[in-house]
Amino acid sequence: MTDRIVRIGGASGFWGDSAEAAPQLVGSGKLDYLTFDYLAELTMSILSRARAQEPAAGYARDFVDVAMRSVLREVVAGGIKVLSNAGGVNPRACAEALQRLAEAEGLALRIAVVEGDDVLSRVDDFRAEDVRDLHSGQPLPAKVMSANAYLGALPIVEALKHGAQVVITGRCVDSALPLAALMHEFGWSARDYDLLAAGSLAGHLIECGPQATGGLFSDWETVEGWDNIGYPIVECRSDGRFVVTKPAGTGGLVTPATVAEQMVYEIGDPAAYLLPDVICDFTAVRMSADGPDRVLVEGARGYAPGPCYKVSATYADGWRCVANITLIGGRAERKAQRVAEAILARTRRMFEARGMGDYRLVYSEVIGTEAAFGPHSRIAVSREVVLRLVVEHANRDALELFAAEIAPGAVSWAPGMTSIGGGRPRPSPIVKLFSFLAPKTEFKVSATVAGEHWPVPLPAELQETTTHVATTYTEPVSSMDGVATLEVPLLRIAHGRSGDKGNSVNIGIIARDPKWIGVLRAELTAERVREYFGHFVEGAVSRFDVPGVGAFNFLLQGALAGGGMASPRSDPLGKAFAQMLLDMPVRVPAALLE
Repeated sequence: MTDRIVRIGGASGFWGDSAEAAPQLVGSGKLDYLTFDYLAELTMSILSRARAQEPAAGYARDFVDVAMRSVLREVVAGGIKVLSNAGGVNPRACAEALQRLAEAEGLALRIAVVEGDDVLSRVDDFRAEDVRDLHSGQPLPAKVMSANAYLGALPIVEALKHGAQVVITGRCVDSALPLAALMHEFGWSARDYDLLAAGSLAGHLIECGPQATGGLFSDWETVEGWDNIGYPIVECRSDGRFVVTKPAGTGGLVTPATVAEQMVYEIGDPAAYLLPDVICDFTAVRMSADGPDRVLVEGARGYAPGPCYKVSATYADGWRCVANITLIGGRAERKAQRVAEAILARTRRMFEARGMGDYRLVYSEVIGTEAAFGPHSRIAVSREVVLRLVVEHANRDALELFAAEIAPGAVSWAPGMTSIGGGRPRPSPIVKLFSFLAPKTEFKVSATVAGEHWPVPLPAELQETTTHVATTYTEPVSSMDGVATLEVPLLRIAHGRSGDKGNSVNIGIIARDPKWIGVLRAELTAERVREYFGHFVEGAVSRFDVPGVGAFNFLLQGALAGGGMASPRSDPLGKAFAQMLLDMPVRVPAALLE
C-alpha cells in the first residue's frame, strides 16, 4: 500500500461545457490527469452525420480547437496525462488533429487511440441475431445512423502502459476515464472489484463537471460564485479512498451534501450500478467533511461484471418541429389552447388537401401555468404564458407548411400574441436510441500508441461465484400515530437530484439529518411517489436504500414520453423531477422540527 495521491480533474461533462474548465484545472497546479467527457447519444448521431459528410470529421472538435489549444503547453511541461472520449465516431481523426496542433506549437506529444467500440458495420449481423431493445423489446430498426459499445477502462490502461500522454477513445463509459488512470497508477487488477468500484465512483462524481461542486445543488442560494464555479478534482489513494475538492479561489461548494447529490444521480439501483469493468454497490458509501471544500469518500464495493457490453445505436425516425409562442393578457392559458387548436385544425385541413397524412404526434405545454406539476399546480390564472407546441410528421414538407402557418396567427387569432420565440421554427430530424447487449467476446478492442497497435484482451473469467448482499436500512419506520405533526415541503427535511435513465427518471432524495430517515421511509413510499407523478409515469416506481449517505433512490419507469432525443417535453432528461418532488408536502413530528 502506498501513501501516494493521484489527482484527477474533470474538465468536461458534455460537448459544450465551459472553455474555462481546462485552464482552471491545469492552473491549479495540482493535477496528474485531466479527463474530458463529451459523448451523449444525441452527440453520437450528430458526429455520425458529420463523418458521413466529411471523412475527417466525426469527433468533438472543441477538444482540440478550444480545450487542448488553451492548455497544451502546460500539459506537456507538467507531464499531465489527458484522457478523453472526444474521438466520437472518428478517434483517429481527432488524434491526427491534436498531433497537428502539437507540431505547430513545436511540442512532442505521445497520443494513443482506442478503437473497437464502433460496430456500425456489423448492424446487419446484429439484426440477423434478432437483438431487442433493452427497454421496449422492439427489433433493430431498418436504418441505423450509429452503433457503439460502451467500452471500459482496460483499453485506456493498455495505452497508458505503453507510454501515452494523451488517450483518445470513441464511446466509453464516462467513469472509465478516471478509473483507467487509477488502475494504471496503482496497479489495480481487473479482479480488484472493490477498488474498481471506488475508482468508478470517483469517475462518476467528476464526469458531470461542477455538478459535484455545487452545480444544480438543491440549496442553490448557498452556492456562491456561479460565474467562476470550480470544476472537480479527486485526490485518490491506492486503497480506494478519495477526496473530492476543487481549485482554490473558485466558486461553488463542496460538502457531503453536494457530493451525495451527484452520487445518486442517474445510477438506477445503487446496489447494482452496471459498468463494463465492475458492478458497483454504492449503498454503504460514506462521505465526511475533510476541511473546507473537501469531502472524503469511502466504502464503495464491487463485484464481477457481466459478460456483455451495452451497445447504443441511433436511428432517424421522421421529423419534428417545435414552436414557442408568447401570449399575454387575461386568460392567457385559454388563449394558448385556442391558438394550438387553430394551428392544428388549419394545417390538418391543408395536409388532407395535399394528401400528406396526419401528424404522427402532437404535444403541447403551456409554460407559465406550472403545467409540469400537473394536478399539483398552484396557478389558477396566468396572464403571461408561452405555448410550446411540438408536432411530428413523416414528411418534412408537412412541417415546413406547419411552420409557415404560425405567423399568420399574429393577426388572425388571440390578442396579446406577441412573438414566436427564435423566429419561424425549422423542422429537424428525430433521432432515437436503441440499446441492446452483445457479448464482449465479439469485440476486437485495441489501443494504438505512436503507430504501434496493441490488442486488448478480456480478463479471464472468475471461476468462483461472487456473492453480493446489498445493505439495507435498520431504522424503523416513524409512526405518526398519536404524535403531533406538521406538514412541510419535502425540501425542508431533504434535498435531491434527478436525471434520466433511458425513458425512466432517477430521483435521489437525501435526508438533511439522520433524524429524518424514518420519516422519509414512512412518508416517501414508492406508491406515493408514483401517485404524485401520475400525470407522467406510465410504468412502475421502485425505491432503493442508500444508507451510507442517508438516502433513497427512486426509479420511475416510463416517465419521459420516450426519453432523451425521443421525448417532446421541455424536460426530456428528467432534470426537474427532483425539484417537483421536493415541493411535495410530507408530515413530520412537530417535536423533531423544534
